[in-house]
Amino acid sequence: MDFQLSDDQRALRSGMRDLLGAVFDRDRLRAAVERGGALDRSLWRELGAAGFFALRLPEEEGGVGLGLPEAVLLFEEAGRALLPGPLVATHLAAGLVKGAAEGEAVVTAVAGDLPVAHLAEADAVLVVGAEPPAGEATGAESLAGEALRAFVAAARPVRSMDPLTPLHRAPAVSVRTRAVAERAPAATERTPAHAGRFRFEAALLTAAEQLGSAARTTEEAVQHAGSREQFGSPVGVFQAVKHLCADMLARTEPARAAVYAAAVTGDPVEIAAAKLLADEAAVRNARDCLQIHGGMGFTWEADVHLHLKRAWLRAASWLTGAGAEELLAADLGAAGRLPRSSAAPGRPVPEVGGGG
Repeated sequence: MDFQLSDDQRALRSGMRDLLGAVFDRDRLRAAVERGGALDRSLWRELGAAGFFALRLPEEEGGVGLGLPEAVLLFEEAGRALLPGPLVATHLAAGLVKGAAEGEAVVTAVAGDLPVAHLAEADAVLVVGAEPPAGEATGAESLAGEALRAFVAAARPVRSMDPLTPLHRAPAVSVRTRAVAERAPAATERTPAHAGRFRFEAALLTAAEQLGSAARTTEEAVQHAGSREQFGSPVGVFQAVKHLCADMLARTEPARAAVYAAAVTGDPVEIAAAKLLADEAAVRNARDCLQIHGGMGFTWEADVHLHLKRAWLRAASWLTGAGAEELLAADLGAAGRLPRSSAAPGRPVPEVGGGG
């Protein structure tokens, strides 16, 4: 199977990188840090106008009509740029929540008991995989209006390790809350199997962000190693630094192959493997990049710590390392007995966490 990018896919990725370089450069990144992660609505609308959120909607519904592999390329670029906000939830809500596809609405998601990102600024909250009321088969629903206001009022802010991602500890979603929820269009057609696909797609897009961050910190480490001098020579000539840079690349490229392959197959087990590899690459690469930067890497003015903190946060979102390992172990134990399909009945699927 050939996982090389097509010319159109390369152009899409290049165009997204150019767009983010123009609308979210380092000055805007640092401004977002100073705002405590508060979203820039004008930036959100620019992303919507560029088709970031509507990428996978059919053209007849006003979308771009592309697929999961193309979405992965865009989220990889978002991860490189440390683009803040509940990008994954809003992308998945396109076509379900009014205004999400156009970037007019900010949508976050709650799944499990993990904190919810950007809850105070959200126009809607997707409740993913909640047990539906009796007689209904829905895998996700949207809280908006009065239900959203009640939900936000019951939540409490918690300290976030990432200055660009404010978090709230959300209350449990009760049947009474769901009764007044504004349901997303076609929500009653969603099934628990669809909720599983929603979660795994979210995990894959999060893995793509981790991949972008891992690639970016590798580049920053190599650049610094070549320009920073000690004892009259660039620090990159020292063997220990060379090994760190080589290890960073050796983590990034297998993660890239796994993420791209999972985007093509959509298989939950391959998505779990991709998330596991991408989380490791993002976290360990950021730590190695910080090490190569030395004392200046620990300063607030350097961007390295932002990559590390975001990588830690994403690693706990949607599909954690423990959840991915459980799924991979279950697949190994069931090898040869279950069909490899996301809709395979009886396939063991562990609980996966929530996130933005």
